[in-house]
Amino acid sequence: MIVGGIEVSGRLFLAPLAGITDLPVREFFSEHGASLTHTEMISCAGLIRDNAKTFDMLKVSEREGPLVVQLFANDAGVLKAGGEVVMERCEKFTAFGINMACPMPKITKNGCGASLLKKPEIAVKMVSGLKSLGLPVWVKIRRLEDDDDTLSFVDGLVEAGADNVCIHGRTCAQRYEGVADRRITSKAGQKFPGMISASGDVREVADVEEYLSMGCAGVMIARGAFSNPFIFEEFEGRFRTKGEKLSEIVNFARHADEISGEHRALVLMKRFAGSILRYGYGSAELRRQAMMSGKLDEIIDILRKGSV
Repeated sequence: MIVGGIEVSGRLFLAPLAGITDLPVREFFSEHGASLTHTEMISCAGLIRDNAKTFDMLKVSEREGPLVVQLFANDAGVLKAGGEVVMERCEKFTAFGINMACPMPKITKNGCGASLLKKPEIAVKMVSGLKSLGLPVWVKIRRLEDDDDTLSFVDGLVEAGADNVCIHGRTCAQRYEGVADRRITSKAGQKFPGMISASGDVREVADVEEYLSMGCAGVMIARGAFSNPFIFEEFEGRFRTKGEKLSEIVNFARHADEISGEHRALVLMKRFAGSILRYGYGSAELRRQAMMSGKLDEIIDILRKGSV
């Protein structure tokens, strides 16, 4: 099927997560049912300055499926220049993504992320600028305080050439607290058929099905993917035993260690372990031990205890 100008095998996608959706994470979810993944937020200013750490975030592999490179900037010209650098350096990306959703002050204070929700004229120019480079453009936003303002903002993005607009149902002020409002997603899905993806509080297959029933073209799962790393497969009707799940997570840990080193692998495993032991099986004591762990083998042993 085609969603947002991209040929995908399904409609459940891995959302971008700052500091998380790096190469080994994307590989894992691509191989376990995610129909599309995103890079972390990549600074266009860093790309233009030829920053080595920024370019490290562009690393891709053949094990990945359709991949959206998610960019951020505070200026349409800078964003387009960053997109041009991406196209020169890597041909693997399937689409451009623009982050207009990050609510964190270190991003918004510089005029990036969710601060762009208050600057529709710049947001529109960003979309049209990237669109001129020839790849589909996906935009991730948050709900504005007023539903009509949200729909008007989306309308501007679509008119400018956005192929898909993902709406997170929390406002910038809410950050990650409270409950994502699904009413606005439903309204947008009906007004812009085939153009809207949903995000926010997706933890179970039923959440995915509800969003799709509202008319959304796709659903993006972020933090919920770590509480249930196999939700993509389960959405497709494929289920694993606890033992099989543990084996796959351990394989991920070893692979992340090989690619990124033990420290990075440990950081990622703490995200998995904290959520799995909280929402799946395990005790508060096991979660505490996992968070305090300083070795990869230690945290793997803790997960094994929780799987018994």
